[in-house]
Amino acid sequence: MTPPAENSTPEFERANGILPAQSIRALIAAGNIAAPDAAPISDAQIQPASMDLRLGPKAFHVRASSLPGKSSTLLEKIHGGLLIDTLDLRQPTLLTPNSVYVVPLVERLKLPADLSGIANPKSTTGRLDIFTRLITEHGDEFERVPRGYSGELYIEVVTRSFPVYVKEGLKLNQLRFVRGRAEARGDTALRELAKDDLLVKFDDATRAEDEDTLVKEINRLARAVNRGLSITVDLQGNERSDVIAYKAKKYSEPIDLSKIRHYEMADFWESIRAPKNRRLILEPNEFYLLASKEKVRVPPDHAAEMVAYDPTMGEFHVHYAGFFDPGFGYGAQGEVLGTKAVLEVRAHDMPILLEDGQLVGKLLYYRMAGTPQVVYGQEIGSSYQKQELTPSKQFKIPESSFRDAAGPKREENRTAEWATRTRREMALLEQH
Repeated sequence: MTPPAENSTPEFERANGILPAQSIRALIAAGNIAAPDAAPISDAQIQPASMDLRLGPKAFHVRASSLPGKSSTLLEKIHGGLLIDTLDLRQPTLLTPNSVYVVPLVERLKLPADLSGIANPKSTTGRLDIFTRLITEHGDEFERVPRGYSGELYIEVVTRSFPVYVKEGLKLNQLRFVRGRAEARGDTALRELAKDDLLVKFDDATRAEDEDTLVKEINRLARAVNRGLSITVDLQGNERSDVIAYKAKKYSEPIDLSKIRHYEMADFWESIRAPKNRRLILEPNEFYLLASKEKVRVPPDHAAEMVAYDPTMGEFHVHYAGFFDPGFGYGAQGEVLGTKAVLEVRAHDMPILLEDGQLVGKLLYYRMAGTPQVVYGQEIGSSYQKQELTPSKQFKIPESSFRDAAGPKREENRTAEWATRTRREMALLEQH
């Protein structure tokens, strides 16, 4: 598939949309995104369509979540009765589950009048069940930076399942910059992209060698697009693994977020294998990692976002870290044939029955203001961005999730191949 042609027009003269990495670098060079001289912004913070933000040297443990609103600054509200304690993040500091912390970020903004921002947790943050929200001075909504904003940035942090150690400089969330209005592509446009296999692949898709098969596949794609691309849950597993979910264990030891591939999965997660009836009951207030049936693709000139909780889908929340970079499951030239979405799922108030193939979310696609010079996974090798059910980067690679289906030698080879691929996926996660 021929990739979308790159426009040669200078970045700041192009159409509205989400800014690519090269435009973010230009904002930094112009002083629109700044940091103290002692902690300059590094190129490692720049992703294809977003920028990682860093924790500052202190944090405030507060009584409740809040927004400053128009009548006060955030710090005035914190020191006006919400403050429990001030924490020094220059050393590793423990954050306890279900406590609310507000951390001033290192970066500050001075945006042009036509630029706004949208934030979300990084992938690793979401997979650890750490809830984060960006706050601006005088802000009246979370995760949004108004057009032309000038001022400091803050992050609200609530770890839900695990106690965690954090430190100054750690990156928990990321910020996208939007010129003008970034509106989700309509279903008509998505169906056109889906016809060319630019959006989604199915594990069980058959090669369309006759007209009837072709019609069935076209109809399947048409059903998948309805107010965005429909994302369904996989409770079946595949030939490589029959583990279809991980459930967070309670009362675990603290996780140091700076440690990579350090912790044993079994100490923190319960593995859930594919049930024969392909059903799973989500227990109230428990946290799960699951995978989508669909292998998602995001062309280089688009970005995508998993929509927030929709009451029509049931009483559970899906996907904290809802942003998908340009090239996710696609690569630079269309060489990657889709990547499963890892779903972070938490049920609320009541048990919820999930069935294999059940709708759990919608993926919305947005045009980029320009095609990034480097897309998701490209520097490592885009053939490795093929995650199935990958944990966050703090955990060692699971060794016991492989089906014994074709003899020990074949199984040994498959396990080694899968482990090698997963290590490279971990390297991708270290950037997200």
